[in-house]
Amino acid sequence: MCSPLHQPDTPFPAGASRRTFLRATGLTGAATAAAAAAGGLAAAAPASALPRQEAADNVAAWRPDPDSPRFTLVVMPDTQYLFDGASINAAPVEASLRYILDHGRDENIVFLSHLGDLTEHGLHEEFAPLGEAFELLDRRRVGYSVLAGNHDIDSSTDDRRGRTPYLDAFGPRRLRGLPTFGGATPDGYNTYHLFRAAGREWLVLALDWRPSAAGLAWARDVIKKHPRTPVILTTHELVYADRYGDEADFSPHGKHLWDELIAENDQIFLTLNGHYWPAARTTRKNAAGHDVHLHITNYQNRYYGGSAMIRLYRFDLARNTVDVETISPWILGRADERLNELERREIEMTGPQDSFSVPIDFDERFAGFAPVPVRGPRPAAKMLVPGTVAYWRFDGPHPDGSPASAALRVPDLSGHGNHLTREPVPGSPADALRWSADHHPDQPGHGSLHFDGGKPPLHGAYLQTAKDAPLNTKTFRAGYTVEAFLQLPADWDAGHHAWGSILSRRGTLGAAGKTEGDPEEPVATLSLSDGPGIQWAAAPLNRPGLVTNWSHELERGTWWHVAVVNDGRHTTLYIDGCRVARNPATRTGGLATLGLPWLLGAYEYGGKLDQLLHGRLGDIRIVERALPVRDFMNA
Repeated sequence: MCSPLHQPDTPFPAGASRRTFLRATGLTGAATAAAAAAGGLAAAAPASALPRQEAADNVAAWRPDPDSPRFTLVVMPDTQYLFDGASINAAPVEASLRYILDHGRDENIVFLSHLGDLTEHGLHEEFAPLGEAFELLDRRRVGYSVLAGNHDIDSSTDDRRGRTPYLDAFGPRRLRGLPTFGGATPDGYNTYHLFRAAGREWLVLALDWRPSAAGLAWARDVIKKHPRTPVILTTHELVYADRYGDEADFSPHGKHLWDELIAENDQIFLTLNGHYWPAARTTRKNAAGHDVHLHITNYQNRYYGGSAMIRLYRFDLARNTVDVETISPWILGRADERLNELERREIEMTGPQDSFSVPIDFDERFAGFAPVPVRGPRPAAKMLVPGTVAYWRFDGPHPDGSPASAALRVPDLSGHGNHLTREPVPGSPADALRWSADHHPDQPGHGSLHFDGGKPPLHGAYLQTAKDAPLNTKTFRAGYTVEAFLQLPADWDAGHHAWGSILSRRGTLGAAGKTEGDPEEPVATLSLSDGPGIQWAAAPLNRPGLVTNWSHELERGTWWHVAVVNDGRHTTLYIDGCRVARNPATRTGGLATLGLPWLLGAYEYGGKLDQLLHGRLGDIRIVERALPVRDFMNA
């Protein structure tokens, strides 16, 4: 724990014990000098003597992508031992700031949060070189926040303390020039910051060492004025841990912040603090019953005062994960030089409290204050793009889970007369085909049919077109697009359900005159392998047998959009609008046909029913041309 300014070391929470550490500035300086002599580390030059490289040199423009689902928040904890009286070395901090500039684009770095204790004594002479280092970010208008730790001000005071060297160096007057600055308390010690990432606004609340009641009221008001914005709270002291690997717990002041601010404000989902060591974390439930992640990061106790280590919080909203990494850019940048023994140990921290991943379902976590808008159903007429030859959907007024009628007739909404009728397998229960309100979130029709098929023994029900349906004779010489929404139940089992078909065409390869492959296979089928994965196996007009496209394995319980697109030359399979890997380069044109019906939820082998689908099907559309991804039904 950091020792406070102008008073003895702050006592630890009652009952807690801590490892001893160097408390005196002189000892820290002596340790550094000894390390330099023993390990070949060059003695630190005064900041004024260090060469200054312009930030624009070899650095791409800092323009974070506001829409990418991946972005990085950088956290810099206590740097006080690098700015300690006559013992000044800005090089490690400058290296960390240059890392942000150098990697801003490939890491999509959106913001830097310093967690306080920037200096050891809070003196102007200590803040001046640190302020010069941060000009690297100022010149490029990189968003960042700073806050006062107990070493930066008189620790016996709260945010009403008045003017200090800290405020002169890093107060609102400086931060106001940054595009992320949102505002500050009148005293200047509490600030908030806004940035856009992953298509939404995020707020960083940077609180003083000891915010007053007025400061906390201001914080609550800031959150209230941004009611749909997730909040990351940063402050110097909040949680601590006794030993490495222990779960963090509140300090008395941290418990005060929890009770007075954090617990009642559901938007605060992550808190970051320094002050104590070792690094640790914990999770608490707020008043809304949602997780708040509480992290402490501080490395001042390590070699070279922590060498201005930084934490990279890599948010990935596509994976619902935050990946955390802790590195020393200053040492990394000299990795090809002759590092001393202690430096080699400090290049990066890889312990479970320093390098880890935090799973967060962001949509679910933020639903209480920023629910994701539910996409409403779209009229069938809007789905009839030019070239549509068949379109079926299952969103009628049917009770969820009710059996589909034995006389079920599903109309072809394209207007071409390719209607579907129910065909049962003798001995199958009435609810082997039933209505479901479940659907893909981007599906035009809000409903589906649940096919409860499989073998052995063969059971279930399926749908098929009439013998004289126009679709039966289509050869699609100019190309085609076949789309379907699909969900596999949690109990889908390869032994009973593999090779169930979403959509298939009756008639065998042999009967169609195809001489390659198994002559008993159907001329076209969109099926589920034993993975389960999607397989499109179809006989083109220009080939003597089947050509197959394969997807990766699909997760059960998840809705998927599947599309097969042929442009008259090649066939490409897409899952959720993403092109899969196993698309053959084989030239393929058109589809072979014997003029027989199409089947939904069933597959024939040797002209006989062989396997029925176990899963849910949503909207299905067939278009006699290649559609771009932007025109898919899930777009």
